[in-house]
Amino acid sequence: MGSITTVAAGPHRILLRHSSSHPSSLKLFSFSSSSSFSPSLLLFRKFSSTPPHRRFCSISNSDSNSIVADLLDYLNESWTHFHATAEAKRQLIAAGFDLLHENQEWDLKPGGRYFFTRNMSCLVAFAVGHKYNIGSGFHVIAAHTDSPCLKLKPKSASSKSAYSMVNVQTYGGGLWHTWFDRDLSVAGRVIVRSSNNSYVHRLVKVKRPLLRIPTLAIHLDRTVNQDGFKPNLETHLLPLLSMKPEEISSESKEKTTTLSSKASHHPLLMQVLSDELKCDVDDIASVELNVCDTQPSCLGGGNNEFIFSGRLDNLASSYCALRALIDSCESPGDLASEHAIRMVALFDNEEVGSDSVQGAGAPTMFQAMKRIIGGLENNYVGEGSFERTIRQSFLVSADMAHGVHPNFMDKHEEHHRPELQKGLVIKHNANQRYATTGITSFLFKEVGRLHNLPTQEFVVRNDMGCGSTIGPILASGVGIRTVDCGIAQLSMHSIREICGKEDIDIAYKHFKAFYQSFSSVDKMLTVDI
Repeated sequence: MGSITTVAAGPHRILLRHSSSHPSSLKLFSFSSSSSFSPSLLLFRKFSSTPPHRRFCSISNSDSNSIVADLLDYLNESWTHFHATAEAKRQLIAAGFDLLHENQEWDLKPGGRYFFTRNMSCLVAFAVGHKYNIGSGFHVIAAHTDSPCLKLKPKSASSKSAYSMVNVQTYGGGLWHTWFDRDLSVAGRVIVRSSNNSYVHRLVKVKRPLLRIPTLAIHLDRTVNQDGFKPNLETHLLPLLSMKPEEISSESKEKTTTLSSKASHHPLLMQVLSDELKCDVDDIASVELNVCDTQPSCLGGGNNEFIFSGRLDNLASSYCALRALIDSCESPGDLASEHAIRMVALFDNEEVGSDSVQGAGAPTMFQAMKRIIGGLENNYVGEGSFERTIRQSFLVSADMAHGVHPNFMDKHEEHHRPELQKGLVIKHNANQRYATTGITSFLFKEVGRLHNLPTQEFVVRNDMGCGSTIGPILASGVGIRTVDCGIAQLSMHSIREICGKEDIDIAYKHFKAFYQSFSSVDKMLTVDI
């Protein structure tokens, strides 16, 4: 296990575990036992108790008001949509939000802060203004927790030649060639049998490199650079797990073949999971695992101006929204003059169309709104409380945006080329692939203008197809005013994406300003008179 050392750093103490075999297995802070260490290099932030994972980046003291370091922690915790939701839950509880359950009665009060999860991959949190009246609106920022990835098939055990392979299925529209030659592992959730024969939901993350999808040597594919790399996603995308037991040492063979295994998955994989969960293999009743990149999220670029990470689409938006809600109602006085209800909704399955019980296509958010209104009505007698509330409400659909690629500038419409570090991108599409209108764009940009926050505009070229977001799905569901926006990024849907460090703080400030200022901005404009 290694030795434990306590390092004093001001009012804080840090437990450091020295281990020559697993230097990254620290509970609070990871570092190599051979590297130099100074407690003054650590940043103590309000919400992060997770390992900083910053061996490849530095955050200067001048960035003390930035949330970028906290975002890096969030990304490094959130290998899967399950972990992203669990980490959001942890931070909300730490900030004083009360956990609700959809299958129980809710006791809500003005000034209260609450949240619930669904499937541990969807989360809705909200804060009720002290001056809330029936018919006042919801101010919502919605994002999604899922990202394109590889997922283990229900029967993942496979063998080819001398190798144990893992059967995977593609989730979403990933750039699958970027998954080759990466140090991969698995993470997700399992159902574990407990001592009293009941079952518990557990999250698991194997941090060490466990899998790899090797490319074919150029000597065996001489035309790949001319014709392009075109792998067959069924036969060429299987990760290697290990050599088959009969090809390895007799000691390892005996250990592997004597394991009590599930027929659907390799015994070795099940043993790795059981070691992580500290349970018997036979107690693992079900697994739902993603293949994940083990390389940490970090800062990069000559001036550390970029964030290099997987899953920026759309965990960057999710975290900025979550943090903005938490910080906008941090002190008791923050909700004192608020008439509206501030809400964040993080949905699953956006990358595959949102049509699931935990996706934006389900009525999760609007059912919650009805319950909230009903719980706050008391003895109110009136007509159309929910319908009037929706007409007073406003939704920000936050999803990452396409920054202009310097090597492919012609892929953007000439006058709409969003740049990194230039603020949130307002997305427009005349064919309603985005839900932005002239009215909603104006109102959201006005919030930014009042707080000196820049915005940009994006429309896709007429000769190219346009992606979509959860914005139109939610807007059309009950008729809520919606603007689509996002942080500009490069390498979207790659295993390793890029966005600008400054844009994270701009997005956070814009979202926080939205919660704090939208009520007054909305009163400035009347449309239906």
